[in-house]
Formats: sequence, structure tokens, C-alpha cells
Amino acid sequence: MPQTETQGRVHTSAATVMVLPEAEEFDVEIDMNEVRIDYFCSSGPGGQSVNTTYSAVRLTHEPTGIVAQCQDQKSQHKNKDKALKVLRSRLYELELSKKLASDAEKRNSLVSSGDRSAKIRTYNYPQGRVTDHRIGVTLYDLPNFINGDIQKIIDELQLYQNTEKLKEAGEVL
Repeated sequence: MPQTETQGRVHTSAATVMVLPEAEEFDVEIDMNEVRIDYFCSSGPGGQSVNTTYSAVRLTHEPTGIVAQCQDQKSQHKNKDKALKVLRSRLYELELSKKLASDAEKRNSLVSSGDRSAKIRTYNYPQGRVTDHRIGVTLYDLPNFINGDIQKIIDELQLYQNTEKLKEAGEVL
């Protein structure tokens, strides 16, 4: 309670805490059966060999429609390798943006507004109680709860979860 409070009013606060799993890294595997390879003559400056050899490479990833093309080198193999690196990085960016979007959607579905109306648990120090609003359980053992003795509330949450599962199973049958 602030020292400036002389009327004896109790002040309340709200906090939102979210624990998320660590993001997993992923590699992009390209199935070459899904890639169309086009060879063509390079264009632009570079002498007579530019227009006569099929050294330029265009790779099209057919499932996504992503295209990578390279005509920097005189060697068809070097151009193909470089285009494959570009294609792999573009597919990685696509997969990464999909993953980030799904993670953001999941995060938003798990976290409520964070205001007082979306409360999960109340810790009332003057009365020494903790109330879990999801299951409607109140324990009058706040000091021990704060010190880590949370087994009672875990047991109540498990009991509630098992009861809900049984209800769902009963509806299915």
C-alpha cells in the first residue's frame, strides 16, 4: 500500500504471464522432382558466348510457384547451384513467415486481454487466500502457496481437467 494512502483503501493490480515453448529451427528440403528446370541463353553484355550457350538457369518450384533464376556465370552448373541457393532461401522465408503467423495466432488465442475481467487467479493478502477463477476453488493458505507449496491447486486443476474429459467422453459415446 502506498505511503500516500491515508484512507486505508486496498490497491489492486493485474498482470499477464505467458510461457511459450522455444521456437524450433527448421531446414528447407527441396524435392527436385517438384522443381522445373529451364535452361536458356543469357542476355545482356558479355561477348559472343552470351547468346550462343545455354548457361542461364531458371528454377520453378511448382507447388509454390516460386521462381529463382541465375545467369551470372558462364557455367551452367554454377548458375544452377546459385539459383538453387536462392530458391532454398525464398522457400525458407515463405515457411518462416507461415510459422511466425501460426505462432502469433496461437499466442493470441492463448492470451486474453490482460485486464481485470480476464482474471485466472486472485491473491488476496489481507485475507490470506488464493482463488482460481477457472475452477472456482479458494484456498486459505496464501503464504505457503506463495512460497511454492502449490500441490493443492495442482490437484484441484487435475481433478477439474479429468472431470471435463470424462464429460466430453460421455458426450461422444
